[in-house]
Amino acid sequence: MDVRQIEAGELNVGYVDAGPDSGPAMLLLHGWPYDIHAFDEVTPRLVEQGYRVIVPYLRGYGTTRFLAEETARNGEQVAFALDATALMDALEIERTIVAGFDWGSRTAAIMAALWPERCAGLVAVSGYLIGSVEFNQEPLPPKAELGWWYQYYFSTERGRLGYSRYRHDFNKLIWQIASPRWGFDDATYARTAASFDNPDHVDIVIHNYRWRLGLADGDEQHLDAEQKLAARPTIDVPTITIASDFDGPNADGRAYADRFTGPHEHRILDGIGHDVPQEAPTMFADALIGLAHQESARPGSRW
Repeated sequence: MDVRQIEAGELNVGYVDAGPDSGPAMLLLHGWPYDIHAFDEVTPRLVEQGYRVIVPYLRGYGTTRFLAEETARNGEQVAFALDATALMDALEIERTIVAGFDWGSRTAAIMAALWPERCAGLVAVSGYLIGSVEFNQEPLPPKAELGWWYQYYFSTERGRLGYSRYRHDFNKLIWQIASPRWGFDDATYARTAASFDNPDHVDIVIHNYRWRLGLADGDEQHLDAEQKLAARPTIDVPTITIASDFDGPNADGRAYADRFTGPHEHRILDGIGHDVPQEAPTMFADALIGLAHQESARPGSRW
């Protein structure tokens, strides 16, 4: 894929821009530890339908870089959403369908919650992932806590050093755990693993998980937004949530169904792991295309 660069907000963002410039826009956001290659098979399906597809490297990944050395390498949740809207502004995109998984799903949901006027629709893998430091203080049952082992590892300086030193093997293990039925090969993983060599990658990942547990400060300028998110705001833009085997007992979507107050459809993908767009690209693309058809048919649509 042809990766372009553009200054947007605090970053010089590396991104893919595929399809016609005049086409309705779709913004696809990856998570950790993944990158833009998660959408390699989704993007051409959308372009064939006439959509403009934007796929950026998140802060700390690939060719995305901070513009200023003194800028804090902040991994709190709202920072990624601000990055995404800044990218839209830089590309002069007013509204988009936004979609993602893992960190990308959380980012997309935050955009839809805080700036619904910028979002024509939302596709969110694993549903409603908006969280708060206060909420994260509540312990989970032991089996659920086990799934977050790396979060606690990252809370230690040993964990920071270990992730820095072994990030290639570490993230490959996460892929295997999160998608046990996905038989990805070494070449597939290597294409993505190159993005972890970003000089800010370790700082962003470590800060993200420490911030979630209240072990690292966020940016004061984001405090108002984070307080709004802590209240678990509802989302009223048209939404499709997607669950997979990764979501375990929450796969039915009932735990977060009341957070979606607009048109909402929930889909369950059996036998699929966490990286839904890469493991089930046709199903992921179909969700986006379905939302797009609904929006384009709506009277007075500005998208």
